[in-house]
Amino acid sequence: MMRVRFTADSTCDMSPEFIEKYNVRVIPLSVELGGKFYKDGVDIHPDDIFAAVGRGAELPRTSAINVEEYQQVFNELLEDCDAILHFDISSEFSSCWQNACVAAQGLPVYCVDTRHLSTGIAMFIAEAAERIEAGMEPAKAAEEVRGLADKVEMSFIIDRLDYLYKGGRCSMVAMLGANVLHLRPCIEVTGGKMVVGKKYRGTYERCARAYLADKLKDRDSIVPKRVFLPHTGLTDEAVAEIRRIVTEAVPFAEVYVVRAGCSITSHCGENVFGIAFMRA
Repeated sequence: MMRVRFTADSTCDMSPEFIEKYNVRVIPLSVELGGKFYKDGVDIHPDDIFAAVGRGAELPRTSAINVEEYQQVFNELLEDCDAILHFDISSEFSSCWQNACVAAQGLPVYCVDTRHLSTGIAMFIAEAAERIEAGMEPAKAAEEVRGLADKVEMSFIIDRLDYLYKGGRCSMVAMLGANVLHLRPCIEVTGGKMVVGKKYRGTYERCARAYLADKLKDRDSIVPKRVFLPHTGLTDEAVAEIRRIVTEAVPFAEVYVVRAGCSITSHCGENVFGIAFMRA
């Protein structure tokens, strides 16, 4: 059997057990914060961002992985494997995928534009791994999982719009109005882009329950293999309750609770959680 490795940019939020299970090499984006540059998940983490913004710092900026960085990782891994399947955040959000494709030229590296972000990307890795384990050639596996973008459902609910406002993604009027009215929007990944879905009103707990009920109501079409529950630092109690609600609604075989990395954190802020699964 061919020796195949999986790689992904650091916008792919994965739990430690998921990374270990699928032997994923994470390639970090650059993060600029306070005039200094860091590597996402290496020397800067979400709590560093919260602390800096709490002190009045501007939101960090992320930079795509360049061609040379991709080439270095690909060449290193190919010394001990036969092929690489690489997964990137949607090309609508970043030039990571384009840069990876350039770096992969002439190499047995197959790049997948997932058209998703965060744990939505991890879903593609798990699906590709199943195909590779079944004996499928890497090129064919990459081709098949590229067609899953519309079947992967990824969304999250925002507690406050402060970070979206600071990042220039919503107006002051929208932010103040939402906060005053206790509106908490659902952000959905559709067609490779983030769009605003339903807006929930009320306490965060009430909105969270309504959001999960909406996402899990069409149960017959949900593929119960695995579900990802990313969050930006919720309490253990809150995470446990979310997990209970989800697994009582759908008996998923695998449940991955994931602390979101710097990318989602810097765009969405605190008290955010989401859900990712597949539909048939």
